[in-house]
Amino acid sequence: MNIKYLYFFLLLAVVGCTDDDDSSYVNLPLAFELPSNFPALAYNISLNPPTEKGFELGKKLFYDGRLASDGLVSCGFCHIQENAFTHHGHTFSHGVDEGIGTRNAPPIQNLAFQSVFMYDGAATNLDTQPIIPLLSEIEMNGDLTAIMAMMKADKTYQTLFKQAFVGGEINAENMLKAMSQFMVMIVSSNSKFDKYRRNESGGDFTADEVAGYSIFNSKCASCHATDLMTDDSFRNNGLAVNPQINDIGRYRVTEDAADYYKFKVPSLRNIEKTAPYMHDGRFGTLELVLEHYNSGVVSSATLDPILKQNSRIGIALSTIEKTQLIAFLKTLTDNQYLTDKRFSEY
Repeated sequence: MNIKYLYFFLLLAVVGCTDDDDSSYVNLPLAFELPSNFPALAYNISLNPPTEKGFELGKKLFYDGRLASDGLVSCGFCHIQENAFTHHGHTFSHGVDEGIGTRNAPPIQNLAFQSVFMYDGAATNLDTQPIIPLLSEIEMNGDLTAIMAMMKADKTYQTLFKQAFVGGEINAENMLKAMSQFMVMIVSSNSKFDKYRRNESGGDFTADEVAGYSIFNSKCASCHATDLMTDDSFRNNGLAVNPQINDIGRYRVTEDAADYYKFKVPSLRNIEKTAPYMHDGRFGTLELVLEHYNSGVVSSATLDPILKQNSRIGIALSTIEKTQLIAFLKTLTDNQYLTDKRFSEY
């Protein structure tokens, strides 16, 4: 049974939805449901509680290519819902003017339960995280002055800002708050695994799935912890360094030598739908990912200690164990989330 947290606050009355309409609109709060098998929220939702119109505005911003310099590349361009909001099939994310980045687009589910964002942890606040791709020259290459001018000239944006925020001011702060409200509500918590964990109908595991879950708990759950399937940490998982890119990972942010080649541990939720894998999309299948841990881990000064135990580098996995692990990982696919009309562009 889900525990419901309803965030009630003073209803926002906004007068004048259009220039010739003097009727008032009451903006209603959205109920945020905390799944019973999830840890507590990391995001302080009381400071920016989701509302109907705040969410609607955030969704419009998420899918609006006009935020980018070419008028085409929206957030939703690289974060496609049916692929758990990843850029499925693309090794690296694509941006304006056919620009190509150096990292694979990560999924964006359950962000309200996380405290640090991006593969290198460059963002520590969900409200400001969108600034990074928005202003990146190889992603959206946006210009805040131009974006504000575009929205102030757009009737729909004029109305939504008035309805969503007291005062209705079109500015960067309200834009980012609306985007956070949209992202906070993007929760994936109704996979077969979730139903299994909550003893709900539809949660019966097969023998292979049960075996895979046991292997996962024994060999994977130290990093992919809790039912979020990540511990929000940064680790070097032994990938061979690509000399053409030489992505130094977390070190780029901290400049601490201990953080060389460490990347944020990704959630495994909906992993069946998010290929290719790793921060640079080097593996196209789950089989290749597991074989990396079995035989491909490269030792280095910052390799995670978990991957060098018992006089062995990596994680020993037999053929049957890999098959059973993949069977379990597929129970993390949340088809309700992947098709939820609340989050889709149309």
